[in-house]
Amino acid sequence: MHPRTLLRTPASGAPRRRAGRLAGAAAALAALVGLGTLSSPGAHAADNPYERGPDPTTAGIEAARGPYAVSQTTVSPLSVSGFGGGTVYYPTSTADGTFGAVAVAPGYTASQSSLSWLGPRLASQGFVVFTIDTLSTLDQPDARGRQLLAALDHLTQRSPVRSRVDAGRLGVMGHSMGGGASLAAAVSRPSLKAAIPLTPWNLDKTWPEVATPTLIIGADGDTVAPVTSHAEPFYTSLPGSLDRAYLELNSATHFAPNSPNTTIAKYSVSWLKRFIDDDTRYEQFLCPLPRPSLTIQEYRGNCPLS
Repeated sequence: MHPRTLLRTPASGAPRRRAGRLAGAAAALAALVGLGTLSSPGAHAADNPYERGPDPTTAGIEAARGPYAVSQTTVSPLSVSGFGGGTVYYPTSTADGTFGAVAVAPGYTASQSSLSWLGPRLASQGFVVFTIDTLSTLDQPDARGRQLLAALDHLTQRSPVRSRVDAGRLGVMGHSMGGGASLAAAVSRPSLKAAIPLTPWNLDKTWPEVATPTLIIGADGDTVAPVTSHAEPFYTSLPGSLDRAYLELNSATHFAPNSPNTTIAKYSVSWLKRFIDDDTRYEQFLCPLPRPSLTIQEYRGNCPLS
């Protein structure tokens, strides 16, 4: 048929043709609307109500600040029990609803200030972060583990920001003895969604009881908690069926977590997003396993993640 034949047909058929064109246009519009809905952020939220923030990029998770503006509040040791107070960092906006949360413990003789860079950096990616002080700077890992859990209980039950926290999506982190403490906390509370020990130290070398997805970060130049007697045996003792990973920093020391570190931040954000938020958009940074680089000496783990 000539493409312009319809223009030459009798006028008596015009109403039917106009109705047909209108119906076709309506169907096409409905299809376009449907496609728009499927690709919108709201559709992702419907699939996973815990997703927070835009689609991730390498530049975004390596940045010093993520997409959320951050506020903070000080928690006095006089107002709490079971730990030594601390600082809560949290996304300022409440437009996205509640957030997962993570408590972070310092190492032997250290205070929360030794890990203060992690607070706003993680919070700006869409978490409530509680960097804590311990009751004594000399507390051992088991005591620090109990204090991490006490801090999470305070955060979800009594803190001024408790309405911003999803009490069912919690994790723990810590440096040195605080890292050993995060393993102890995970054993005591299997409902935790993620644990990240940073250059961890603990006299207990085996952790087959851990049921929490765990990322252990060691350092090749660590002489305080050498990876061969701490981070590596901790990792290999975790259940083989567990979502687990071992990241060994290249040309780094025991104190690497005490200063802003892009590699620590990148993989910590990815791990917390993947397991606290169940956000599979971040699995791309964890699987396939990252390869050795200028900042990574070694990376082991289970892929695909469950």
